[in-house]
Amino acid sequence: MAAASTARASRALLQLPQTFARRRVLLVGDLVADRYIYGQTDRVSREAPVLIVRYESSEVKLGGGANVAANIRALSGQVTAVGVLGADESGRELRQLFETTGIRLSAASAKGLETETKTRILAGGINTTRQQMLRVDRGQRGPLPPRVRRTLARLVEEAAREVDAVVVSDYGAGVVGDEVREVLRKLAGDGLPVCVDSRYSLASFTGVTVCKPNEPELEVLSGRPVRNEAELREAGHETVKRLGCKALLVTRGRHGMMLFDAKGGVDIIPVHGAKEAVDVTGAGDTVIASFSLALAAGATFGEAARLANVAGALVVQKQGTATVSRDELLDELRSAR
Repeated sequence: MAAASTARASRALLQLPQTFARRRVLLVGDLVADRYIYGQTDRVSREAPVLIVRYESSEVKLGGGANVAANIRALSGQVTAVGVLGADESGRELRQLFETTGIRLSAASAKGLETETKTRILAGGINTTRQQMLRVDRGQRGPLPPRVRRTLARLVEEAAREVDAVVVSDYGAGVVGDEVREVLRKLAGDGLPVCVDSRYSLASFTGVTVCKPNEPELEVLSGRPVRNEAELREAGHETVKRLGCKALLVTRGRHGMMLFDAKGGVDIIPVHGAKEAVDVTGAGDTVIASFSLALAAGATFGEAARLANVAGALVVQKQGTATVSRDELLDELRSAR
């Protein structure tokens, strides 16, 4: 009986990605330009005790909430991104990347706003692996102007009329303020799945469908230590009640995930596969993207979490900001049967 149940669950997961191309998701969040500068270093400067990096190449990738949108698109989902872009070089590059990737963009802007940009310098010696030496961040300081916040709320409300789910990627750059959160609560109350990943402000996202903290974020939310599974269970159940969400997906790195629901249920999901992670950069983006797209396709919370668990295990095998394609996900699901 257990084997038959497992087989049915496996078939259900395998069928989900095959419907992704017909699903529409709205991404609301901080659109970040991930800029990489690559070089070679072989000596220390005479001016200061620092390494000299000889420039070799550079590239810009979709980062932050834009990486969530890129993951949805890589999984063949249709996606519209709402956020803020400046009239600067990074903004122009992101607009081009959105167009090339096939992501619809609905961006607010205003005079003087800078596009969120994270510049990483990676270098190494000859025949050695490049290591990240420095990161320089640029972007908006302080809250966005009231007019921009109102514009964002309107853009979210308009775009949500034509989607099957909403995913929020809040990196703390101000896109998801009170005005937008009010719209998100209304959408969730009307039955549209609203899934939230917020690095610093998850406590302010009450009344949405699903929240996705990792273990350290859950500790902050609950105000209690999470040192073992028993404490994790207590913190998870307490947080579901506090946030008023229907489900809480807690990511646990090499320990997998735990899914809590509003009825007091808990689902323990072991980590997928046995390979060690190569790079965890952006793994949370892949998890929330695949989870939200699965809900848009009609999956249960448990099915969506298991699918996201597999997608997350695949993306940590890649260097830097990366995505997982639908074909990669399907191949992994087939091989795991």
